[in-house]
Amino acid sequence: MLIDLHAHAPLPGYYNQDPHWGPFFEKHDDGHIRLRVGEWILSLGSPERRAAVNRGETMEVAEFMSKWNDPKHRLAGMDALGQDAQVLSVPSHCYMYWADPAFANRFSTKVNDTLADYCDRSDGRLMMWATAALQDPVNAAKEIRRACTELGAKGLSAGGSNFGGMEFDDPRMDPIWEVLCDLDLPMFVHGYNQSVTWGPKANTDKYETTAIVGMNYDETKCFWYLICGGVLDRFPNLKVYITHAGGFVPYQLGRLAQTIKNLDVVHNKKDLEEYLPNFWFDPELHELPMRQALVEVIGADRLVYGTNFGGSDAIRGDLTTGLRMSAEDLEKVRWKNAVDLLHIDLDKMGRAKTLVAA
Repeated sequence: MLIDLHAHAPLPGYYNQDPHWGPFFEKHDDGHIRLRVGEWILSLGSPERRAAVNRGETMEVAEFMSKWNDPKHRLAGMDALGQDAQVLSVPSHCYMYWADPAFANRFSTKVNDTLADYCDRSDGRLMMWATAALQDPVNAAKEIRRACTELGAKGLSAGGSNFGGMEFDDPRMDPIWEVLCDLDLPMFVHGYNQSVTWGPKANTDKYETTAIVGMNYDETKCFWYLICGGVLDRFPNLKVYITHAGGFVPYQLGRLAQTIKNLDVVHNKKDLEEYLPNFWFDPELHELPMRQALVEVIGADRLVYGTNFGGSDAIRGDLTTGLRMSAEDLEKVRWKNAVDLLHIDLDKMGRAKTLVAA
């Protein structure tokens, strides 16, 4: 069995929601369809789509969006990879933490309703992460509760840093932690392009650095701020899943653990390593030795499966292939940890057609 917790769904139902922020998909003169949010334009795209355009196989925006709107296209791709289920999130470029809170709250509601409808058309194979306007924590907490209790969301999808200027150690964020602990559901942390917040300079981010490098930095910052800020002491039951293999956390764990003891100002009450049971990571790394190192350093009990399905950096294959681990640990990474963490009811979950046929 295989459950992918990192998969984005840019659905037509929540695009074109604001005359400035959109978000919009627009066709450019070179044939590429690109996402625009405010002034910012995303130049990254899937390698499959880029190759198609280079072959002269372009499409209009309406056709592009229609493919996203039909779950059958996604389910077919999942079948090809042997994936039984996915938990979907809004693309991180569309979190709207930088927008006016009134619009951001409306947008979050629209996203959650749209995702829920899409998942309802998937024969039980698609689930969702809730989206919320974290720059407005009180109302965000209300939307998280609604999405999880009424729409079936499995937790919160969130960026790693900069929520309208706030960070995760800010006490104003406490309503978010309170509702997640009350629901016993995790936060899925996925960084976003900070350049989307730069206004007229949004497209000066050379080489998409705030995406390709910056997301990992923000995800590491999330880990650091939650611990140094004492958040996990105030909310010891908070559960956090950081994608992209945890940013830089597993590879600099010893450095973080040693230097935190030398800081003048910290609020954590325990050694850094003692907070690891609050965190989960995925093996979305391109090199097998690095994935193996993640298993050795973090351990199978703290790993879940996440691929960025279909994204620009997604590995087109099985992330557990070649890993040296017991059959029991392999099952934990592929699906068991996800079931426990997200409280997934296997009796209600669909299966990949390739596996059903077998």
